[in-house]
Amino acid sequence: MYTTANQIIQFELPPHLACPPPTEARHIERDQVRLLVTTGEGDTHHDTFTHFDQYLQAGDVLVVNTSAMRAAALPVTLPNGNAGMLHLSNSLTGKTWLAEIRALKGSKTYRWQAGETGMLFSLPGGATFMLRERFYQDHESLDLWVGEFCIDFSESAYLEMYGKPIKYTQLDKPFPMAYYQTYFSFHPGSAEMPSASRGFTTEVMKKLVEKGVIIAPILLHCGVSSLEDHEKPYPEYMEINPISALQINQAKAEGRRVIAVGTTAIRAVETAVNAVGEVIPYRGHTDLYIHEGFKMQVVDSLLTGFHEPRASHLHMLQSLAGFQHINRAYREALAADYYWHQFGDLHLILG
Repeated sequence: MYTTANQIIQFELPPHLACPPPTEARHIERDQVRLLVTTGEGDTHHDTFTHFDQYLQAGDVLVVNTSAMRAAALPVTLPNGNAGMLHLSNSLTGKTWLAEIRALKGSKTYRWQAGETGMLFSLPGGATFMLRERFYQDHESLDLWVGEFCIDFSESAYLEMYGKPIKYTQLDKPFPMAYYQTYFSFHPGSAEMPSASRGFTTEVMKKLVEKGVIIAPILLHCGVSSLEDHEKPYPEYMEINPISALQINQAKAEGRRVIAVGTTAIRAVETAVNAVGEVIPYRGHTDLYIHEGFKMQVVDSLLTGFHEPRASHLHMLQSLAGFQHINRAYREALAADYYWHQFGDLHLILG
């Protein structure tokens, strides 16, 4: 059910739409997921992602995230003797990370909020992870900790040896790491997949290039995404190179569209805007929170998945397209049984 109280989208997500298995497990190609296209003029199209190029024009700039997912889940034992998981979110400095400890029941993980400063968790291969301080002072928020690894070799080599992909709690079984990588995955660093890119294939990209669509790569490493109501995104590492910045600025100057692939691409681009509205080369962390009252300066369209009720990403979508547009789109998606989450269907929002 939808309400317009405070102009915040509210709805119930039916369990059968919430978290489908990967396309590989459904025996379809990645570009055969469904595509909902909605416009600011009220138009709606139901299609498949293999026809994505038909909704773009020559000169459109498609901003894509080249971050690759890493195996960021490690088994731990909780102080009460129960099984748990360490989910590494973001690398900070040296061996210091933002991380979340989760309780494990069967194949599903749940928030575990009994952590205390100084707790030491044993990891496979003789490594340890110590909780140094809470990242959030508000205990109602995502229970992220600043913690420190103690290992004898590099974190990347260690995770390659012992880590597993972080999986959504709704999925009944684990899947290979390859299922979590996208066409653009090139720079390892994300705790969870930048899933809006998952539908891209060589065939789709060929059609886009032949049409004259410009691809502008950026980088933003995604942290853990188990945010709930009122929980703001935390700092994530990002880079925008000079060529991509130039391509985006030239498109804006000439009135061409800038289409972000994923909320990560929006966050990166809108972070790197200077006082006169131009995108500048950037390397560092972003703490930008795009709420429904935020005014986008660069991005005018977005390819994204479908987001949970009360998720902070819905505020970003409303900032881009407005309450009425997104509310209408989500009505359409629910009525037509679109799939949600990282292995689900896609939504092209044309401003």
